[in-house]
Amino acid sequence: MDLPFARSERSSVGIEWELALVDADSGDLRQVAQTVLDAVAPAGGGQHPLIRQELLLNTVEVVSRPRRTVAEAGADLQEAIDEIRTVTDPLRVELMCAGTHPFARWDNQKVTDQERYATLIDRTQWWGRQMLIYGVHVHVGIEDRDKVLPISNAMLAYYGHLQALSASSPFWGGKATGYASNRALMFQQLPTAGLPFHFQEWSELEHYAQDLTTTGVIDVFDEIRWDLRPSPKFGTLEVRVCDGIPTMSELMSISALTHCLVEHFSSELDAGHDLPDLPPWFAQENKWRSARYGMDSWLILDQHAHEDLVTADLARLLVTLEPVAERLGCSDELAGIDDIVRRGPSYERQRRVADAHDGRLDAVVASLVEEMRAGQPVPLHAP
Repeated sequence: MDLPFARSERSSVGIEWELALVDADSGDLRQVAQTVLDAVAPAGGGQHPLIRQELLLNTVEVVSRPRRTVAEAGADLQEAIDEIRTVTDPLRVELMCAGTHPFARWDNQKVTDQERYATLIDRTQWWGRQMLIYGVHVHVGIEDRDKVLPISNAMLAYYGHLQALSASSPFWGGKATGYASNRALMFQQLPTAGLPFHFQEWSELEHYAQDLTTTGVIDVFDEIRWDLRPSPKFGTLEVRVCDGIPTMSELMSISALTHCLVEHFSSELDAGHDLPDLPPWFAQENKWRSARYGMDSWLILDQHAHEDLVTADLARLLVTLEPVAERLGCSDELAGIDDIVRRGPSYERQRRVADAHDGRLDAVVASLVEEMRAGQPVPLHAP
């Protein structure tokens, strides 16, 4: 199979943000995505440029245009959210984002009436129906196809950092899971999801895609749902590691970190330097550790099995990336990573809210709704 890689501007950036639609009074999910999509559809027909359909009718996705900076991409997302709220506010529906809804039941959710979604559910059955999860995808343009797989492999060395910072799914179906990111381990149950295979050459990826097509595993390349995957049609590396991120400020910071990492590795290749290449067994362990322990994770940093606390390695990484952020125009956004570390990611805040309200998870949803409205984390309110 020939997989042409589209031309894209180096280190252009695009962001996709999956948002839950929740009832303003109960906090439970509302199945009104089609109502929203119909209301915002362009007058001439076709798809809205910034608002998209998703698997479940409780979800809409907002997407940015290809942009030069994460701030520009964020402005697109805010434009889409403002338009959605003109429809949802009169319905008493709020927007919320986290890796999972804290208490909604997966078996009460309705699947969008599209053939590709019906095919997915028919094949995956119980696991597919349980995909009541939300994520963030960041696309970064890569100008040379030969760079894509080396950069993707290098990004695996920082998988745990991104997952720990974004972890926001400590509850599932009304229960505390003990995990910072329950979403990460749920999503990998789908066929072709999870960590990418450790390919070195583009021809290996083409051979893999051909095998999966021939045997009926996939019909199109996009059905490969890796946490890090090349996107040949856009000419990007798509970083799909992160849980749903509750606030615009955190989204901008974690997207800036992703953006800077890809550009940093691209520059390292230009300079003839070797990139990090973490063995797959270490990458797998780091995924589990960051899903389980979040910002308390001790991550394996290199092929020599050196380990350190994720916060300590993040502090070093931010210094390395400062000049990259300046080049990309995202220094302020990248500096926000320190705020996430200091304040605690969403999974920690959700647990604190639940503890303060005698375990009531509707209070957790209310706090997530408030954070989405505010665009940043808000102080814990006493019950």
